[in-house]
Amino acid sequence: MSSGPPVRIPLSWARHEHYAFRLLHIWAEQPDAPAVYWSGHCLTARESLSLVFDTAAALRNSGITPGDTVALLTAANHPTALFARYAAHLLGAAVVSVRAANPRSEAEMLPPEVQAEVLRDTGSRLLVADETTAGRAAALVSPGLRGLLLPAPGDAATQAYGTVGALARVPADAGFGPDEVAPYVPGARARITFTSGTTGLPKGIVQSYRTWNATVSIYPAAPGPRGPSRILAVTPVSHTVGSMVDAVLAAGGAAVLHPRFDADEVLDAFVRLGVTDTYLAVPHLYRLTERLSAAGRRPDLSSLRQVVYSGTPAAPHRIAEALRWFGESLSQLYGSSEAGGICGLDRLDHQEPELLPTVGLPFPWVGLCLRDPETGHDVPRGTIGEVCVRSATAMDGYLGRAPAEGRTPDGWLRTGDLGRLDVYGRLRLTGRLGQVIKSGGQKVYPVAVERVLAEYPAVRQAAVFGVRDHDRVERVYAAVSLYPGSDGDDVRLRAHVGARLDSAHVPVRISRWPELPLNDSGKPDVRYLRGLAEAADSEPGVREATGERGAI
Repeated sequence: MSSGPPVRIPLSWARHEHYAFRLLHIWAEQPDAPAVYWSGHCLTARESLSLVFDTAAALRNSGITPGDTVALLTAANHPTALFARYAAHLLGAAVVSVRAANPRSEAEMLPPEVQAEVLRDTGSRLLVADETTAGRAAALVSPGLRGLLLPAPGDAATQAYGTVGALARVPADAGFGPDEVAPYVPGARARITFTSGTTGLPKGIVQSYRTWNATVSIYPAAPGPRGPSRILAVTPVSHTVGSMVDAVLAAGGAAVLHPRFDADEVLDAFVRLGVTDTYLAVPHLYRLTERLSAAGRRPDLSSLRQVVYSGTPAAPHRIAEALRWFGESLSQLYGSSEAGGICGLDRLDHQEPELLPTVGLPFPWVGLCLRDPETGHDVPRGTIGEVCVRSATAMDGYLGRAPAEGRTPDGWLRTGDLGRLDVYGRLRLTGRLGQVIKSGGQKVYPVAVERVLAEYPAVRQAAVFGVRDHDRVERVYAAVSLYPGSDGDDVRLRAHVGARLDSAHVPVRISRWPELPLNDSGKPDVRYLRGLAEAADSEPGVREATGERGAI
């Protein structure tokens, strides 16, 4: 890794549409500024710039040219995951992460057979790994797929030519400069992100350079009165938080990379490193609030500027509790991997309790309408319809599928979410297409029941789903996790739902779990829960079935 003078970057990069050009320009202008905190290390902008250029040289020497696809297989939130993406984008190539499809956690890698399928489907020509994933990567290398081992920052042992099994090593100072970057083609493919979505079926979401640059540019990352931003990433940088990290780095800030969410480590980073921004899944925010409430003391959180939470509907009373600790830094984001951000509740919205059950107003750059899923016609305000959007951040399409898939005939992106607009234009989500339960001739939206259950003081989290009995009559079932030592028996929970909604919404059975099982998207695994319930109902007299992941 070079430690010499910073590379001279063209002045035209300072305001270029290409996020990586802006990012590298500011690193060259502020070479001694901290850029990436990771595993006890602090990489300066100079060191980070050098690693990106060394990686770009290695990709070039491996035959990567514009239009190729580079696959990334690194440790969870390893700096290499960022540097290899920046290097590939300098060469006009696309990137795909093959570590995991869970946008909330990379703790569990995809099985090797699934990774091999992703590599084939994306036509990847190069697989980039680090020391922690070298063995898996070597097993995946094939005649049409080369492997490349990137060094861990500061690891001198990997800074030499050679190979590890089927993987070539990256040489230090391999020679790459700004004059070697590929011409910028906004419509070229930049990223492919695999997500299981709510159906569990994996889809490759394709984003062009134009789309990704738009996604990066909308995040408010400019330095504040106290200086540059410093963002903490505890969810995979291959998913939602990645654009936020890019935005902060391109504005002269720094990124703090954690391989996983740990409440104590997050709170320590807030205080010790002066974190200004972070992105959390809703359960993460709950865990932080619980930890702070249990400690009974307020740490110094004065550096926090934006605590963005998203992923699943949040219980209003839990957000009200979080406001005690995080105050005006809280922001809610509603969006999807396909659409990007759609709506939000800003810090002022959080001061109005009646707004907390909503997901807020559409962002200024988003067009939003609600349509009847069957007719495709717009529905009147106050009526439930499918959320459809138009936005510069919307995906360019699904990998290997027709460009029009997932869109209306006139080009709006269908989200699959159901909701209604209130009189003030704020969106209230009610469920998902295909998840509506028809109980007693009435439509029951699981999200509505989940929110009411989550309002009960004993309930930490709830999942609601429909199960058909032997007569093919669909009934409402629920699974909940309770606070330790709390009192939440079935009679009280059902009475609570019936009082807030009506008898059609009351679950006929409620199972209890220490923690609800999660799917690959980090959301309650409704398919698994439904399967357990159906298996239990298929045996006469059986009312409980116990599995590895809990009991029902």
